[in-house]
This record gives sequence, structure tokens and C-alpha cells, in this order.
Amino acid sequence: MKYIVLGLGHFGRSLAIHLTESGHEVIAADKNLNIVEQNKDKITHTVCMDSTDKEAVSSLPLRESNAVIVAIGEDEGASLLTIALLKQLKVKRIIGRVVSDLQKTVLEAMNIEEYIMPEEEAAERLAMRLDNIDIVDSFKVSEKYSIIETKVPNKYIGMTLKEADLTNKYKVIVLTTVKTETATTGDGVTRVSKEASGIAKSDTILQENDILVLFGELSNIKNLIQKG
Repeated sequence: MKYIVLGLGHFGRSLAIHLTESGHEVIAADKNLNIVEQNKDKITHTVCMDSTDKEAVSSLPLRESNAVIVAIGEDEGASLLTIALLKQLKVKRIIGRVVSDLQKTVLEAMNIEEYIMPEEEAAERLAMRLDNIDIVDSFKVSEKYSIIETKVPNKYIGMTLKEADLTNKYKVIVLTTVKTETATTGDGVTRVSKEASGIAKSDTILQENDILVLFGELSNIKNLIQKG
């Protein structure tokens, strides 16, 4: 896949490197030439540019990219201007970095449905989610084990956990299932709400649009997702 990361601060750099190491093509941009030069050997492509400059941003392969991540954190104004520009250029998937409640409110008003928090862990979690579209979120428990949220694979829809037998087949534990609901407010903002169904039991039925919360080794979880 191809991703564009705008802003190479601590978060943006971490995200771009994680995505590059996962085998994706990454174009990372920052207006600071020194930062661009420092990271050119760790990221697929780096470029020095001002992300609020329409002509410069338009020169990027926006339509061919799977997502554009605005990772600017230190300058909220530049971050919002960049996102507004990407909206104007009709970028299909924009992910914004949020560093304040006000910025989050503005992004929601702009109908930006995906945004992430600035801690370094979030960069690794977002990289994992971008690496596999079926992963909703993730949390690393240790170097070996992770907790992953993923969509219920189509082949298991309608089955109980006992029938699916995921623990024996893939060596993962289903902690719970999560129901998701999408609603649009009166001002046109789309919000997604989640509600866990409690501790998973053998008779828990896996339904379409449910999210599985899995615990196990990442390789085993990815094996489940790929074969599902």
C-alpha cells in the first residue's frame, strides 16, 4: 500500500518508519530540511515541503495513496489548514493527529472521522491498523503478546464461539465482542459508538459488523484474519 505522512515530528517519524518497515511505500514530508535529511534512509521517500502550500501538496500522488496522515502536532493552525486543503483536493482518506479537545471538535465539524492521539504508542498502533484493514485497533501487552480488535471474519458470521473454535485453531483467546453503531447528528457529524457485550462465552454468537477483541501472539492473530 502507499501512504503519505505530513509532518516528521516524533509521532510522524515513528509512524512513517513503522509503515516502511512493514513493507509499504511511504512518502513523508516536512518543511524542515534537516529533519527530512535525517530520515531519508529510514523512510521510502522523504521530501521537504510546506503542507499548507496547495501547489506543493497537489504535486503529491494523493489519488494513488491509500491514506494521507496529517501528523503535524506543534502547529495546530498548520495542521488544520493542511487538513482543509486535503479536503478541498478530495483526498479519499484523511487521518488527522489531535493534540487538543478544540482541534478534535474542529476535525469532527470537518467530517474527519479518523484521528489519532500523539503518543508514540499510537503511531505503532496506527501503523498496524493501516498494515491490515481488518484490524480496528491494537494494544501491545508485551513483546510477544497483543490485544487486537478486528472485524469478525465472514466465514464465522452466525457461528457461536464454540462452533468457531478459534482458540484451538489459531491459539488466540476471544476476550469479548463489541457492537458498533453509526449515527449522524443534526449538524451532520457522523459518530460511531461501541459497546462491549461482556466476557465472551462459548454460546456467544458472532454477528456481522461485530468486532472481536482477541488476545494472543500477533502472528497467530494475523493468521486468523488472513484465513477468515
